[in-house]
Amino acid sequence: MTDILRAGVIGAGVFGGYHADKYAAMAGVELVGAYDHHLVHAESLAARVGGRAFADEAELIAAVDIVSIATPASAHVAPALAALKAGRAVYVEKPIATDLEDADAIVAEAHRRGLVAACGFLERAGFAAMGLFGIPERPLLLEAARVGPPSPRNLDVSVVLDLMIHDLDLALALSPAQPLTVEGEGGPDDATAEASFDDGFFCRFHASRVAARRERTMRLVFPSGEVRVNFLTHAFENTTPFALDPAFEETAAYKDRLAASLAAFIAAVRGQAPAPLASAADGARALDLALAVEQALGQ
Repeated sequence: MTDILRAGVIGAGVFGGYHADKYAAMAGVELVGAYDHHLVHAESLAARVGGRAFADEAELIAAVDIVSIATPASAHVAPALAALKAGRAVYVEKPIATDLEDADAIVAEAHRRGLVAACGFLERAGFAAMGLFGIPERPLLLEAARVGPPSPRNLDVSVVLDLMIHDLDLALALSPAQPLTVEGEGGPDDATAEASFDDGFFCRFHASRVAARRERTMRLVFPSGEVRVNFLTHAFENTTPFALDPAFEETAAYKDRLAASLAAFIAAVRGQAPAPLASAADGARALDLALAVEQALGQ
C-alpha cells in the first residue's frame, strides 16, 4: 500500500458528501471520486469537492484503496461486499445493514480477506473523548433519550435503526455482557425499549423523530457513582471517582466525530491501530439488538 490512500465514496447524497469532505481534507488521503446510481449526484459532489464522478461502481472500487458506503441502509450490503471482494477496506454507515444475514456476510467477508471493515457509530468518538471507555467498572444502568422533530432523512428505516441504534451500540460498547431480554413499545417513528443483560446491566432507551422538541440525554450508573450528561445544554455530572473530561464537547474529536471516526478507520487500515472505533462486527451486534427491539415492537 502506498503512503497515499486513495478513497472513494459510494452514495453521493448528504452523508456521502460528508465523507467526501473529510477525505478531501485529510493528509495522506486522496479523494478519487464518488459513485451514485444517479450520476448527476456524483457529478454535483465532484464539482464541489473534487475527484471524479464515476458512472460505474466497479470502476470506482478498482481505482481506490478504501471505500465509504453511504447509500441508503437497505442498499449497504451489495457495494460493501463488492469492495471487500476486490480487496478494499470499507467504512459502512450505520446501520451496517437492515438484515442480520447481510451484516454477518460483511463481517465474514472482511475476516476471510483480512480487511478492515468499520461501521459508522460516530458517538463512540464522543464517549472516547469523555473518557467513559476507560472506567474500570461495568455499568449497572443506562438511560438514554434521543428525540427530535420530524426530518426527511433516513425514512427508509425505523427510528430504532435510525436513532436508537446509536445508544444501543454505546450500551454494547460499555459492557461485554450479553443481552438476555428486550421489551419495547411504540411505532416506527417513536419508540421506547428496555434491555436486560446477563450480568444485571439494565438499559432504557427512548428515540423519536416526531417530537415537538429535541432532547438528548444519558444517565449511567456504576457501582461507585453516576454520570449524567445533557448533550444539548452541556450539563455534566460525575459522582464516580474516575476522572472524566467535562469539557469533552470542546475537543476536536467530539466537534467532528465523523473525522475522528474516519481517522481511526484509516489508522486501522495502515496498521497503526488494532481496530477502528466500531468494527463491522460491532455493527452486526448493534443490529442484532436493534432488530430484537423492532420485534418487541411488533415491527
